[in-house]
Amino acid sequence: MNVFSDRTAVSTYARNAARMVPGLSDLPKMAGALLAEYAPDDARILVLGAGGGLELKAFAEMQPGWRFDGVDPSADMLDLARTTLGPLASAVRWHEGYVDTAPSGPFDGATSLLTLHFLPRTQRLDTLKQLHARLKPGAPLVIVHHSFSDSGPGQDTWLKRNAAFSVASGMSPAQAGNILTLRERLPVLSPQQDIELIQEAGFADVDMFYCAFTFKGWVAYRR
Repeated sequence: MNVFSDRTAVSTYARNAARMVPGLSDLPKMAGALLAEYAPDDARILVLGAGGGLELKAFAEMQPGWRFDGVDPSADMLDLARTTLGPLASAVRWHEGYVDTAPSGPFDGATSLLTLHFLPRTQRLDTLKQLHARLKPGAPLVIVHHSFSDSGPGQDTWLKRNAAFSVASGMSPAQAGNILTLRERLPVLSPQQDIELIQEAGFADVDMFYCAFTFKGWVAYRR
């Protein structure tokens, strides 16, 4: 079963995500600040993986003039996003599906937070290329996801640290133990591989702005 189609998992998504992702409460505001460096006051922003609505809510509060297209494959997660946004949901056009269901744009910026680590390399590259094609020249892309080396004697060190953070944040040790198997369950790439993939998709000036245990975040710009 897709966890994002499980109603219990959906209803506890925000709480569990905050226990797993260090600094999650500030990530949407960081992404919004990076977008706002280039996006105008009436920007149109593409949000890939919009389910839950955490980043959409932050963006809409930060920039009342922005309008959004939110894309997510889970209808339940999109429903949660609508609830999270409340009256702010009127600023969003919703699309159930993947990046190929998004409008062609062109957009003034785009984000993909905590989504790309689910995609194997080929599909991830295609997604990045499709995001690139939907952006205006010079527009920023902000992405955050799991990114860590899968080789070497210390390969599990950061996973253990992530698990320790989750327990300290209120997650049960049994739940946090699932973090230790991420290498087997997700097609995770190393940070260098991720950067090379972003560049291969056509983006330039790739800069890391966020690093928290196994999570990394970059901003890059459409050539």
